[in-house]
Amino acid sequence: MTGARVRITEIFHSIQGEASFAGRPCVFVRLTGCQMRCVWCDTAYAFHGGEWRTLDAVVEAVRAFGCPLVEVTGGEPLLQPGVHPLMTRLCDEGFEVLLETGGGLDIKSVDRRVRRIVDVKCPGSGESANNRWENLDDLRAGDELKFVIADRADYEWARETIAARALIRRCPIHLAPVWGALEPAELAAWILADRLAVRLSLQIHKLLWGPEARGV
Repeated sequence: MTGARVRITEIFHSIQGEASFAGRPCVFVRLTGCQMRCVWCDTAYAFHGGEWRTLDAVVEAVRAFGCPLVEVTGGEPLLQPGVHPLMTRLCDEGFEVLLETGGGLDIKSVDRRVRRIVDVKCPGSGESANNRWENLDDLRAGDELKFVIADRADYEWARETIAARALIRRCPIHLAPVWGALEPAELAAWILADRLAVRLSLQIHKLLWGPEARGV
């Protein structure tokens, strides 16, 4: 897409903190803007502001880190039309590309080489009414689902949703406790008691640098 641009909050090199890629060095491209307002959101600073950059400038910035893994995140990156040619460019450059999306927008048009990490918003987020359930029908084995769990009610809702929609068969599923609201050990105990075939996801970046750190 000639002349395509994206509005960027930050581009930085860090340790991937979540999903199956946790622990790997990764370049994060955080786009500005989000249509959701989850009550526990930890990246509200990405709702506004940012800087418009050309795709060439973004790819050059990513390439400078010399890291093969890239995550396009937000905010909600799918709000910006330019994100699609950006992800395609990154794939064409040979990067392993991840997309972190809140699950409220259509994921069908994402380049098939991109691994899509899709949130399913639990009631405790305040945004469960805005889940785009059709996305679950488009999931592939290389994609991943994430449920952020604030309390026991969220856990039971997630457990029932996983069972009712047979999500275990589709792709890896992660349950992540809301930082500061639910003890990881408590969530782990629930998963074990129910023999639930999911993965407990901890935010490694927060364990390393604290919950308020940015750009690390």
